Amino acid sequence: MDKRWKILEGDQLKVATLRSQLHINSTLCTILVQRGIDDFEKARAYFRPQLGDLHDPFLMKDMRLAVDRMVTAFTQRERILVFGDYDVDGTTAVACVYQFLCRIYEKDLVEFYIPHRYREGYGVSKAGIDFAAANNISLIISLDCGIKSVELVRYAKTLGIDFIICDHHLPDAELPPASAILNPKQPGCGYPYKELCGCGVGFKLISALASEFGIDEAFFHCYLDLVATAIAADIVPMTGENRILAYHGLRQVNTNPCPGIAALIKLGGIQHELTITNVVFVIAPRVNAAGRMDDAKKAVQLFIEQDAVKAFEFAEMLHSDNSERKEADSSITEEALAVIEGSTLLVGRKSTVVYKEHWHKGVVGIVASRLIESYYRPTVVLTRNGELVTGSARSVTGFNLYEAVHACREYLVGYGGHFAAAGLSMLPENVEAFTNRFEAEVAATIPDHLLIPEIIVDGALSFSEITTSFYNILCQMEPFGPDNMPPVFLATGVLNTGYSKIVKEKHVRFVLKGQDKTFTGIGFNMAGKFQLLEQQKPVDVLFTIDQNDWNGEKTLQLKVIDLRLSPEPSNPTS
Repeated sequence: MDKRWKILEGDQLKVATLRSQLHINSTLCTILVQRGIDDFEKARAYFRPQLGDLHDPFLMKDMRLAVDRMVTAFTQRERILVFGDYDVDGTTAVACVYQFLCRIYEKDLVEFYIPHRYREGYGVSKAGIDFAAANNISLIISLDCGIKSVELVRYAKTLGIDFIICDHHLPDAELPPASAILNPKQPGCGYPYKELCGCGVGFKLISALASEFGIDEAFFHCYLDLVATAIAADIVPMTGENRILAYHGLRQVNTNPCPGIAALIKLGGIQHELTITNVVFVIAPRVNAAGRMDDAKKAVQLFIEQDAVKAFEFAEMLHSDNSERKEADSSITEEALAVIEGSTLLVGRKSTVVYKEHWHKGVVGIVASRLIESYYRPTVVLTRNGELVTGSARSVTGFNLYEAVHACREYLVGYGGHFAAAGLSMLPENVEAFTNRFEAEVAATIPDHLLIPEIIVDGALSFSEITTSFYNILCQMEPFGPDNMPPVFLATGVLNTGYSKIVKEKHVRFVLKGQDKTFTGIGFNMAGKFQLLEQQKPVDVLFTIDQNDWNGEKTLQLKVIDLRLSPEPSNPTS
C-alpha cells in the first residue's frame, strides 16, 4: 500500500551550534536536535548513559511509606506475596523483586503469584488475594498492575492483607486504599521521570530498600538484564531513565545474563551481540507466549532459576509455547484475511471487525496487528470464550481507539484499554450490532489521511555521506525504541544499477547508485514496488543503515523501507 512520508526538520541554529560542539555530520546533529539533544551536556548524557544519573527513588510519592511498610513486615516476620501481571513486564518485575527479597529477607516467608490469563484475567485477582489469605500472607506487592483495583484492594483489607502497588498505568480518579502506591503517573507524584515500565517501578522499590539498609548496588544492579527486557518488550519511551537502564541492562544481557535469558538467546539462535530489536522479536515473544498459550508462572521460574540445565528446560517450554502461538496466529490471520477479502462490504469499510468462535483467544491481539499490515484501519478480532464473545482491538497511528470502543458500550459487557489498544467482551447476539456501530463511529470520526500509513523520515542523506565512521556514531545512538527510533533517511535521485532483483517472490535485493557510490540493500515485502526500478528512472528511497557480516567481511548495507519515482524536473517557463 502507498504510504505518507513525513520529513522532520530541526532548528538550524541549534543544529549549527551542536555541530560546532560535537564535530559530527550535520544530518546526525539535526536528528539529535529533533530528539531534544541540543547541547554538549545533553549529548554526553545521551551517548554515555550513566547509572549514577538515575533519580533518587525516594523522590517517588509514597516510597517512604512503601519502605516503612516493608521494614514493618521484616520486623514482624510477615509473609509477603510478590504479585505480577502475566506479560514480560509483569514476570520480569516479579523475578526482580522476588529474588531481591529472598536475598535480604527470609526466603521461606516470600512467595510469588502470576494470575492465569483466562481463569483470572488481567491484573490483581480475587483468586490471588484468596491464595494470600489461605497462606497467611499479610502483604502483597503488586507489580505492573493494581492501580485500578480499588474494590479488590478494599476486599484484601477486610482479610487483613495490605498492598504496596507498583504500577505505571494511568490511574482513575479513585485510587486503591493501599499502604503505598508507587506510580510516577499518579496525581501529586513529583518523580522527574514519568515513563518507567512496571519492572522499572519495581526496580525503584528495591533500589530504595537497598539504600535504606546500606546494601551495595551490586545486589540489585544484577537484575538490569531483566529490567532491560521489560523496557524493550513493553514498548515504553527509550528516553531518560529507561534509556540508562536499557543501555546497561543490554550490556549485561550480552556479557553476563541470568541463565534463563541465556537459554532463550540460545534457543533463539542468536550468535551475535543482542540489540533491543532482538529482545523485542526473539526473547519477548517466547516469554509472552507462556501466558498466551498456557501459564506465565513458568516465565518467572525461568528468570529466577540459577541452574543452567533447569533454566534451559523452562526455556524449552516457552519456546514450545511460542511455536504453538506462531502456528495459531499465522493460521488465524490467513482465515481472517480470507473473511475480509471474501466480502466487498468488509473490504470497503474504514474499520475491520472479524469473528470466529474457534479462534484462540491468546493470539487475537496479535492477529489484529497483523491485519492492520494488510488493511490499515482500526481493527477488532473476536472469538468465543464461554458464554461471551471476547476480543482485542488495535488502532492506527493517531486514532483514539478507546473512544470508538466506548461509543459502542451499549453492546458490550465489559471493555478497557487506551488510545492504541483495547480489550472487550459482549453477548454473541450483539456481535453484528457492535460491528455496525463500530464502523459507523470510526467512519464518522477518522480523518482520511490516518487510513494511510505514515513513515517518519529523520533527514536527507546522500550516499556519499554514508561511511563507516558515520555508521559507528549511528550505533552509539542505541538502544533504540519509541522516541529514539533508528533514524530513517531519504536519498533522492538514486538510480537502479540494473542488478536489483526480486528474491523469494516478495522481497527485493537492491543494488542502487547515487553520487558515484553504490550500495546493496534489502527491501522486505517490496516486490510490488519493483516495477518502479524497471522504469530506469531516478527514485527517492527511504532506508535505515545496518551492517552485513558475510564470511568475516563487514560491509554497510541499506534496509529499504519505501521508494517512489523522483519528481520530474519542472520545465522553465519560456
